[in-house]
Amino acid sequence: MKKKILVISGGISKERVISLDTGKQVAKELSKNGYRVRITEPDFNLLDLIKSFKPNIIFNALHGQFGEDGYIQTILETTGIPYTHSGVIASAIAMDKELSKKIFIKNKILTPKYISYSFEKSKIDLINQIDKKLKFPVVVKPINEGSSVNVFICTKKNIFNKIKQLITYKKIIIEEFIPGREIQAAIIGSKKLGAIELKPKRKFYDYQAKYNSKAKTEHIIPVNLSKFNYAKIMNLALRAHKLIGCRGVTRSDFKFFNGKFYLLEINTQPGMTNLSLVPEIAAYHRISFIKLLELILKDALIKK
Repeated sequence: MKKKILVISGGISKERVISLDTGKQVAKELSKNGYRVRITEPDFNLLDLIKSFKPNIIFNALHGQFGEDGYIQTILETTGIPYTHSGVIASAIAMDKELSKKIFIKNKILTPKYISYSFEKSKIDLINQIDKKLKFPVVVKPINEGSSVNVFICTKKNIFNKIKQLITYKKIIIEEFIPGREIQAAIIGSKKLGAIELKPKRKFYDYQAKYNSKAKTEHIIPVNLSKFNYAKIMNLALRAHKLIGCRGVTRSDFKFFNGKFYLLEINTQPGMTNLSLVPEIAAYHRISFIKLLELILKDALIKK
Protein backbone atom coordinates (compact mmCIF):
# COMPACT_ATOMS: atom_id res chain seq x y z
CA MET A 1 0.00 0.00 0.00
CA LYS A 2 1.26 3.47 -0.92
CA LYS A 3 2.21 5.78 1.94
CA LYS A 4 0.01 8.50 3.43
CA ILE A 5 1.41 11.96 2.70
CA LEU A 6 0.34 15.20 4.36
CA VAL A 7 1.18 18.22 2.18
CA ILE A 8 1.47 21.53 4.03
CA SER A 9 1.15 24.65 1.87
CA GLY A 10 -0.09 28.23 1.96
CA GLY A 11 0.97 29.97 5.14
CA ILE A 12 1.22 33.70 5.79
CA SER A 13 4.42 34.69 4.00
CA LYS A 14 4.64 36.91 0.94
CA GLU A 15 5.15 33.70 -1.06
CA ARG A 16 1.78 32.25 -0.07
CA VAL A 17 0.45 32.09 -3.63
CA ILE A 18 3.54 30.21 -4.84
CA SER A 19 3.32 27.82 -1.90
CA LEU A 20 -0.33 27.06 -2.66
CA ASP A 21 0.62 26.30 -6.27
CA THR A 22 3.52 24.07 -5.17
CA GLY A 23 1.25 22.22 -2.74
CA LYS A 24 -1.44 21.76 -5.38
CA GLN A 25 1.01 20.35 -7.96
CA VAL A 26 2.64 18.03 -5.42
CA ALA A 27 -0.66 16.72 -4.04
CA LYS A 28 -2.08 16.20 -7.53
CA GLU A 29 0.95 14.23 -8.75
CA LEU A 30 1.19 12.07 -5.64
CA SER A 31 -2.56 11.31 -5.67
CA LYS A 32 -2.41 10.42 -9.35
CA ASN A 33 0.26 7.86 -8.53
CA GLY A 34 -1.61 6.10 -5.76
CA TYR A 35 -0.49 7.94 -2.63
CA ARG A 36 -3.10 8.78 0.01
CA VAL A 37 -2.78 12.55 0.21
CA ARG A 38 -4.20 15.29 2.41
CA ILE A 39 -3.36 18.95 1.86
CA THR A 40 -3.57 21.50 4.65
CA GLU A 41 -2.62 24.98 5.81
CA PRO A 42 -0.18 25.37 8.73
CA ASP A 43 -2.93 26.64 11.05
CA PHE A 44 -3.88 25.97 14.67
CA ASN A 45 -5.45 22.65 13.68
CA LEU A 46 -2.24 21.29 12.14
CA LEU A 47 -1.13 19.09 15.04
CA ASP A 48 -4.65 17.69 15.52
CA LEU A 49 -4.81 16.83 11.81
CA ILE A 50 -1.42 15.12 11.99
CA LYS A 51 -2.63 13.02 14.93
CA SER A 52 -5.84 11.98 13.18
CA PHE A 53 -4.46 11.44 9.66
CA LYS A 54 -1.26 9.74 10.86
CA PRO A 55 0.83 10.45 7.74
CA ASN A 56 3.94 8.41 6.99
CA ILE A 57 5.69 11.54 5.69
CA ILE A 58 4.91 15.26 5.80
CA PHE A 59 5.69 17.12 2.57
CA ASN A 60 6.63 20.70 3.42
CA ALA A 61 5.48 22.80 0.46
CA LEU A 62 5.71 26.12 2.32
CA HIS A 63 7.85 28.99 1.06
CA GLY A 64 9.23 32.07 2.75
CA GLN A 65 8.97 33.13 6.38
CA PHE A 66 7.61 30.56 8.83
CA GLY A 67 7.89 27.89 6.12
CA GLU A 68 11.59 27.66 5.33
CA ASP A 69 13.23 29.52 8.20
CA GLY A 70 13.17 26.79 10.86
CA TYR A 71 9.80 27.79 12.36
CA ILE A 72 7.52 25.09 10.91
CA GLN A 73 10.42 22.63 11.09
CA THR A 74 10.57 23.14 14.88
CA ILE A 75 6.87 22.28 15.13
CA LEU A 76 7.22 19.24 12.86
CA GLU A 77 10.12 17.92 14.94
CA THR A 78 7.73 17.53 17.89
CA THR A 79 5.58 15.05 15.92
CA GLY A 80 8.33 12.52 15.34
CA ILE A 81 7.09 12.11 11.76
CA PRO A 82 9.62 12.43 8.90
CA TYR A 83 9.24 15.62 6.87
CA THR A 84 10.78 16.73 3.60
CA HIS A 85 13.52 19.25 2.95
CA SER A 86 15.98 20.72 5.44
CA GLY A 87 15.73 20.60 9.22
CA VAL A 88 15.50 23.37 11.80
CA ILE A 89 19.07 24.66 11.89
CA ALA A 90 19.87 24.37 8.17
CA SER A 91 16.58 26.10 7.28
CA ALA A 92 17.26 28.96 9.68
CA ILE A 93 20.83 29.44 8.42
CA ALA A 94 19.93 29.33 4.73
CA MET A 95 17.07 31.80 5.19
CA ASP A 96 19.37 34.26 6.98
CA LYS A 97 21.32 35.74 4.08
CA GLU A 98 23.94 37.36 6.30
CA LEU A 99 24.61 34.20 8.33
CA SER A 100 24.82 32.00 5.23
CA LYS A 101 27.16 34.49 3.57
CA LYS A 102 29.47 34.35 6.58
CA ILE A 103 29.62 30.56 6.22
CA PHE A 104 30.35 30.85 2.49
CA ILE A 105 33.12 33.39 3.12
CA LYS A 106 34.66 31.36 5.95
CA ASN A 107 34.80 28.34 3.65
CA LYS A 108 36.23 30.30 0.72
CA ILE A 109 33.13 30.15 -1.48
CA LEU A 110 32.99 33.35 -3.50
CA THR A 111 29.92 35.46 -2.75
CA PRO A 112 29.18 39.15 -3.45
CA LYS A 113 30.65 41.56 -0.89
CA TYR A 114 28.02 43.04 1.38
CA ILE A 115 27.13 45.23 4.33
CA SER A 116 24.15 44.85 6.64
CA TYR A 117 21.96 47.87 7.38
CA SER A 118 19.54 48.33 10.27
CA PHE A 119 18.16 51.81 9.48
CA GLU A 120 20.20 53.48 12.22
CA LYS A 121 22.96 54.91 10.04
CA SER A 122 22.60 58.37 8.55
CA LYS A 123 22.23 58.68 4.79
CA ILE A 124 25.72 60.13 4.50
CA ASP A 125 27.28 57.32 6.55
CA LEU A 126 25.55 54.68 4.44
CA ILE A 127 26.62 56.25 1.14
CA ASN A 128 30.21 56.54 2.39
CA GLN A 129 30.20 52.90 3.48
CA ILE A 130 28.86 51.75 0.12
CA ASP A 131 31.39 53.88 -1.79
CA LYS A 132 34.20 52.48 0.35
CA LYS A 133 33.25 48.79 0.45
CA LEU A 134 30.96 48.08 -2.49
CA LYS A 135 30.50 50.78 -5.16
CA PHE A 136 27.23 51.45 -6.98
CA PRO A 137 25.04 49.92 -8.32
CA VAL A 138 24.17 47.66 -5.39
CA VAL A 139 21.54 45.02 -4.65
CA VAL A 140 19.27 45.75 -1.70
CA LYS A 141 17.23 42.92 -0.16
CA PRO A 142 15.72 41.68 3.10
CA ILE A 143 17.86 39.34 5.16
CA ASN A 144 15.11 36.73 5.44
CA GLU A 145 12.92 36.57 2.35
CA GLY A 146 12.87 34.17 -0.58
CA SER A 147 11.80 34.20 -4.25
CA SER A 148 13.53 37.59 -4.72
CA VAL A 149 10.69 39.29 -2.81
CA ASN A 150 11.50 43.00 -2.31
CA VAL A 151 14.89 42.79 -4.03
CA PHE A 152 16.06 45.94 -5.82
CA ILE A 153 19.04 47.00 -7.90
CA CYS A 154 19.87 50.50 -6.69
CA THR A 155 21.92 53.48 -7.77
CA LYS A 156 23.05 56.31 -5.53
CA LYS A 157 20.09 58.30 -6.84
CA ASN A 158 17.28 55.89 -5.91
CA ILE A 159 18.65 53.82 -3.03
CA PHE A 160 16.83 55.63 -0.22
CA ASN A 161 13.48 55.47 -1.99
CA LYS A 162 13.93 51.70 -2.27
CA ILE A 163 15.23 51.25 1.28
CA LYS A 164 12.15 53.04 2.65
CA GLN A 165 10.04 50.20 1.24
CA LEU A 166 11.96 47.71 3.40
CA ILE A 167 11.78 49.45 6.77
CA THR A 168 9.43 46.80 8.21
CA TYR A 169 12.27 44.25 7.97
CA LYS A 170 14.39 46.10 10.57
CA LYS A 171 17.58 44.75 8.97
CA ILE A 172 18.54 44.36 5.32
CA ILE A 173 21.50 43.31 3.18
CA ILE A 174 23.20 45.63 0.70
CA GLU A 175 25.58 43.76 -1.60
CA GLU A 176 27.66 44.50 -4.65
CA PHE A 177 25.90 43.99 -7.94
CA ILE A 178 27.55 41.24 -9.96
CA PRO A 179 26.79 41.41 -13.69
CA GLY A 180 27.04 38.34 -15.88
CA ARG A 181 25.10 35.13 -16.38
CA GLU A 182 22.48 33.79 -13.95
CA ILE A 183 22.94 30.05 -13.41
CA GLN A 184 21.18 27.90 -10.85
CA ALA A 185 22.25 24.46 -9.69
CA ALA A 186 20.14 21.82 -7.94
CA ILE A 187 21.16 19.15 -5.43
CA ILE A 188 19.05 16.30 -4.06
CA GLY A 189 20.33 14.42 -1.04
CA SER A 190 24.03 14.19 -1.76
CA LYS A 191 23.63 13.98 -5.54
CA LYS A 192 24.13 16.65 -8.19
CA LEU A 193 20.87 17.02 -10.11
CA GLY A 194 21.94 19.60 -12.71
CA ALA A 195 22.02 23.27 -13.66
CA ILE A 196 20.00 25.75 -15.71
CA GLU A 197 20.75 29.24 -17.05
CA LEU A 198 18.23 32.08 -16.96
CA LYS A 199 17.99 35.05 -19.29
CA PRO A 200 15.32 37.35 -17.84
CA LYS A 201 13.83 40.06 -20.01
CA ARG A 202 13.63 42.17 -16.84
CA LYS A 203 16.65 43.75 -15.12
CA PHE A 204 17.28 40.57 -13.16
CA TYR A 205 15.60 37.31 -12.12
CA ASP A 206 13.14 38.87 -9.64
CA TYR A 207 9.79 37.60 -8.31
CA GLN A 208 7.92 38.51 -11.53
CA ALA A 209 10.58 36.92 -13.72
CA LYS A 210 10.32 33.73 -11.66
CA TYR A 211 6.55 33.29 -11.43
CA ASN A 212 4.87 35.37 -14.12
CA SER A 213 4.78 33.52 -17.45
CA LYS A 214 4.30 36.87 -19.21
CA ALA A 215 7.79 37.93 -18.04
CA LYS A 216 9.14 35.46 -20.63
CA THR A 217 12.36 34.57 -18.88
CA GLU A 218 14.40 32.32 -21.17
CA HIS A 219 15.44 29.01 -19.60
CA ILE A 220 18.58 27.49 -21.14
CA ILE A 221 19.37 23.84 -20.57
CA PRO A 222 21.89 22.37 -21.05
CA VAL A 223 23.96 25.29 -19.80
CA ASN A 224 26.69 26.39 -22.19
CA LEU A 225 29.69 25.84 -19.92
CA SER A 226 32.93 23.96 -20.36
CA LYS A 227 33.06 20.55 -18.64
CA PHE A 228 35.44 22.10 -16.11
CA ASN A 229 33.12 24.99 -15.24
CA TYR A 230 30.01 22.79 -15.19
CA ALA A 231 31.73 20.45 -12.74
CA LYS A 232 32.85 23.47 -10.73
CA ILE A 233 29.37 24.96 -10.29
CA MET A 234 27.88 21.59 -9.35
CA ASN A 235 30.68 20.96 -6.85
CA LEU A 236 30.11 24.42 -5.33
CA ALA A 237 26.37 23.76 -5.04
CA LEU A 238 26.95 20.41 -3.34
CA ARG A 239 29.55 21.92 -1.03
CA ALA A 240 27.18 24.73 0.01
CA HIS A 241 24.39 22.17 0.54
CA LYS A 242 26.62 20.16 2.88
CA LEU A 243 28.14 23.17 4.68
CA ILE A 244 24.70 24.50 5.65
CA GLY A 245 23.62 20.98 6.62
CA CYS A 246 20.76 20.76 4.12
CA ARG A 247 18.56 17.75 3.40
CA GLY A 248 16.41 16.84 0.45
CA VAL A 249 16.48 19.20 -2.51
CA THR A 250 18.18 22.60 -2.67
CA ARG A 251 18.78 25.11 -5.44
CA SER A 252 21.81 27.39 -5.33
CA ASP A 253 21.73 30.68 -7.23
CA PHE A 254 24.95 31.81 -8.91
CA LYS A 255 26.25 34.64 -11.04
CA PHE A 256 29.00 33.73 -13.53
CA PHE A 257 31.22 36.70 -14.37
CA ASN A 258 34.79 36.95 -15.66
CA GLY A 259 35.28 33.22 -15.27
CA LYS A 260 34.19 33.17 -11.62
CA PHE A 261 31.08 31.79 -9.91
CA TYR A 262 29.53 33.96 -7.20
CA LEU A 263 27.09 32.17 -4.90
CA LEU A 264 24.19 34.50 -4.15
CA GLU A 265 22.17 32.21 -1.87
CA ILE A 266 20.94 28.67 -1.30
CA ASN A 267 17.24 27.85 -1.35
CA THR A 268 16.07 24.98 0.88
CA GLN A 269 12.46 24.94 -0.37
CA PRO A 270 12.61 25.28 -4.19
CA GLY A 271 9.24 25.66 -5.89
CA MET A 272 7.45 22.76 -7.55
CA THR A 273 5.14 24.80 -9.81
CA ASN A 274 4.84 24.60 -13.60
CA LEU A 275 7.39 27.42 -13.87
CA SER A 276 9.79 26.09 -11.23
CA LEU A 277 13.39 25.27 -12.08
CA VAL A 278 14.10 22.07 -10.15
CA PRO A 279 11.37 20.03 -11.91
CA GLU A 280 12.63 21.42 -15.23
CA ILE A 281 16.22 20.41 -14.45
CA ALA A 282 15.01 16.97 -13.37
CA ALA A 283 12.92 16.52 -16.53
CA TYR A 284 15.92 17.33 -18.72
CA HIS A 285 17.80 14.52 -16.99
CA ARG A 286 14.86 12.15 -17.59
CA ILE A 287 13.60 12.27 -14.03
CA SER A 288 9.82 12.59 -14.13
CA PHE A 289 7.93 14.80 -11.68
CA ILE A 290 6.68 11.81 -9.69
CA LYS A 291 10.20 10.34 -9.59
CA LEU A 292 11.53 13.66 -8.32
CA LEU A 293 8.88 13.77 -5.60
CA GLU A 294 9.63 10.18 -4.63
CA LEU A 295 13.34 10.99 -4.34
CA ILE A 296 12.42 13.86 -2.00
CA LEU A 297 10.15 11.57 0.04
CA LYS A 298 12.83 8.87 0.17
CA ASP A 299 15.39 11.38 1.43
CA ALA A 300 12.99 12.43 4.21
CA LEU A 301 13.04 8.86 5.53
CA ILE A 302 16.83 8.76 5.85
CA LYS A 303 17.86 9.33 9.45
CA LYS A 304 20.37 12.15 9.57
